[in-house]
Amino acid sequence: MRDLVFVIINYNTKALAEKLVANVKDYQSISKILIVDNASTDDSYQELKKLENNRIEVLQAEENKGFSAGMNIGAKRAIELFSKCDIIFSNTDIIISSEETIEILQTALKMRRVAVASPVVFQENTISRGWKIPSVKEEILINLPGIGKKFQKKYMFYDEDHYKGKYSYVEAVSGCFFMIKSEALKRVNYFDENVFLYYEENILGEKLRNSSYTLVICNEALIIHDHSVSIDHNVGTINKFKILKTSQRYFQKKYHYATEKEIRKLKFTSNLTLITIYIRVFLKGGFKKWKE
Repeated sequence: MRDLVFVIINYNTKALAEKLVANVKDYQSISKILIVDNASTDDSYQELKKLENNRIEVLQAEENKGFSAGMNIGAKRAIELFSKCDIIFSNTDIIISSEETIEILQTALKMRRVAVASPVVFQENTISRGWKIPSVKEEILINLPGIGKKFQKKYMFYDEDHYKGKYSYVEAVSGCFFMIKSEALKRVNYFDENVFLYYEENILGEKLRNSSYTLVICNEALIIHDHSVSIDHNVGTINKFKILKTSQRYFQKKYHYATEKEIRKLKFTSNLTLITIYIRVFLKGGFKKWKE
């Protein structure tokens, strides 16, 4: 097997990062664990530095430029250390049941033209196994409040039959945990730092597809993502939505060459949904105040 670097991106979740390190530190398949502290506002960096040894290194971003920027710090350090290697990128709130999961992913990367291998992700009582990258016209429909989920199912999700067998080819994988070949990442010029949060997966999938690489889901590998703790405790509902849709418009304009008219439609349909979120948050807050 090639050298494998495990990169953990941390922002104000030191306890979770420590737990994940404890989970994987004895895995023999891992050559190096890199923890990238993305300019946390608490004492994460100082506390995580205490974990350092010959296999664990803690890096610190000068400022928080987003998830993609944090991943690039880890990727470039991994390549500096090992040149050609396989790299896992992971949120802090990940649970891995056994080292076999890692080995399954690394074996998948040996297949021709495969650049990314991802496990099945269990989060919030649902299963995530990758998705299709929608066009700008499809995303305009997906943005619509109320009926958007029907279009999302139609344009983004694969049928269950797609996941029969050992591997399933997909256009994008969950960014919470995946493995990538360093050579492929270098070829597509790393992660796009113009998005602060969200759409990293679609951007990476699009860049890899344009370079004739493929992405696979390893149907025999499973990890647990406790999604409620990594983003939700740092970003409010409305701000998350605004960041999401800003990244959406950037992606469609940069990578699908959306016209100004299409971008306006994306923004309009996003704003319709944003209004419903404002109403829901207001009613929830008002009801809570009334109860008190």
